Amino acid sequence: MSINLFRRRSDQALIWLSLGTALALTLISPPVAAHSFGKSYSLPVPVWLYLYGAAAALLVSFLIVGYLVNARSVELNLRERDLSGNRLFRLLLHPGSVGLFRVLSVATLVLTLLTGWLGKNNAYSNLSMTLFWIIFVLGYAYLTALIGNTFARLNPWLVICEWLEVLRPGLFRGRWRYPPGLAYWPALILYMVFIWFELFGRTKPLDLSNLLAGYSLLTLVCAYFFGKAAWFRYGELFAVFLRIIGLMAPLTAREEAGSGRLQARLRQPFVGLSTEKLAQFSLLMFILFMLSSTAFDGIKSTVPYVRIYWVHVAELLKPWLGNDIVVSFPTLKAIYVYWQIAMLALSPFLYLAVYLFFIWLCKLISRSELSVMALAYRFAYSLVPIAVVYHVTHYYSMLLSQGMQVFKLASDPFGLGWDLFGTATSNFAIIPQAGTVWHTQVWMILAGHIVSVYLAHMEALKIFPSNGRAALSQLPMLLLMVALTTAGLWILSLPISGGQ
Repeated sequence: MSINLFRRRSDQALIWLSLGTALALTLISPPVAAHSFGKSYSLPVPVWLYLYGAAAALLVSFLIVGYLVNARSVELNLRERDLSGNRLFRLLLHPGSVGLFRVLSVATLVLTLLTGWLGKNNAYSNLSMTLFWIIFVLGYAYLTALIGNTFARLNPWLVICEWLEVLRPGLFRGRWRYPPGLAYWPALILYMVFIWFELFGRTKPLDLSNLLAGYSLLTLVCAYFFGKAAWFRYGELFAVFLRIIGLMAPLTAREEAGSGRLQARLRQPFVGLSTEKLAQFSLLMFILFMLSSTAFDGIKSTVPYVRIYWVHVAELLKPWLGNDIVVSFPTLKAIYVYWQIAMLALSPFLYLAVYLFFIWLCKLISRSELSVMALAYRFAYSLVPIAVVYHVTHYYSMLLSQGMQVFKLASDPFGLGWDLFGTATSNFAIIPQAGTVWHTQVWMILAGHIVSVYLAHMEALKIFPSNGRAALSQLPMLLLMVALTTAGLWILSLPISGGQ
C-alpha cells in the first residue's frame, strides 16, 4: 500500500500530538480518592488507576484507528451479506412466523395489563413488573442491539392499529398533518416522563397497568389524528428508542422489492449508525438524553450529589425556611422532588453544552466549513454505543437476578398461588459478585467508547479530504470520549447515600 509524504507527516504529527495530550492529561488530572463499591465492596486498586488505564487505552485505540482506518476501509466496512438463503432466517421472516410474533406481542401487552389489574399488587409476586421493566425495557432493548429493530414489526400498538384498520380501512391514515416543527419532541418528552416514573414513581403492578393503559390510549389517539406512519416514526417513545439501538446490530431486515417479504442481511456491528443521517435537533437531544438519564440514575443517590441539595441548597433556603431543621425538613423534602425533576430535565442540556464545546474545538482544529450544528449532527450517532453500554452496565445485574425470576412468575403470573408450569417454587436468579460486576462495567464502558472513537473517525473520513486531517479533527472527540469514560467510571465508584 503506497503512502505519500503528506500522509507520513500527518501521521507523525498526529502521534506526537496524541502523546502530548496523554502527558497533559497525566499532569493536570487531579488525584481521585478511591471509594467503596456500594457499601460492602472495596475496589482492588485505586479508582485513579482505572481512570488512567481507560484514558490510555482510548488514546492507543485512537492511534490505531487513525493509522489503519482510511476511506477505502470505510467502504469495505459498509458491505452487507444476504442471508435470505439461510433456512433459519427464511423461517423466522416468513409471513406466518412474523404474524405469530405480532400476536404474541399484543398478547404480552394484554397479559401485563391483566396481571397488574387482577393480580396481587406486589412487585415481586406479580408477573407484570418483571415482564415490563426487566424483560421488555432491559432485555428486549439489549436483544435489539444484537438482532436489529424487530420492534418496527412487532410493536403491539402498531399491530393494534393495523388490526383495527382491517375492520375500518384508513382509520389511522391521519386527520391532521404532523407538524414538522414537532419532530421528535413528543418522543423526548414521553421519554423524560418515562424515566421519571422509572426512577421516582415507585410504581406497583396496579399503577403500571394504569400507566400502560393510559399510554396505549394516548398512542392510539395520536396515531388516529396524526397518522400511524408519522406517530410511530416521531412520537412513539419505544419505537424511536429501539430504532436507534437497532442501528448497532449486525443484523438488519429489509423488504424485498416487489414482493414485500422481509430479507435478512448481515453487516459489520455498529456500522448501521454510520449510514443514518441526523437532521433534527430534537433527535440529537433524544440521543443525549439516552446518555444523561442513565448517568443521572447512577449519580442521583451518591453522597456527593445528595450533599449538593441537603447541604448547599438547603443552606441557601434558610432565609425563607428558617434555621430549625426539624421544622423545615418536610418542606425541604417536598422541594427535593422538584429538584430531582429539574436536574433530570436539565441533564441533556448539560450534555449538549459539553458536546457542542468539543464539536466547536473540532471545527476550529480542522478548519471545517461546516457549522458547529452541522458537525454536531454528523457525529451524533457515534454517541449511541456509549449510551447503550452505560445502560447495560447500570442494569444488566438486574436482568440476571430479577429477570431470571420470569420463569418462576410465569407459573403464577397473578401471584395467587398457582403453579402452571411447575416452576413456582424454583429460584433461577443469577447474582454476580460485586467484583465481577465492577470489572464487567469497566470493560463494557471502555469498549463502548472505543467503538464510538471508531465511528467518529469513520464519519470524519466522509467529511474531510485527507486521512491526516480527518484524524486531526478527531482529537477533540477523543478528549470528549476520555472525559465521558472517566466520568462514567468515577460515578460507578462513588459511595451510595443510604439516607436518600
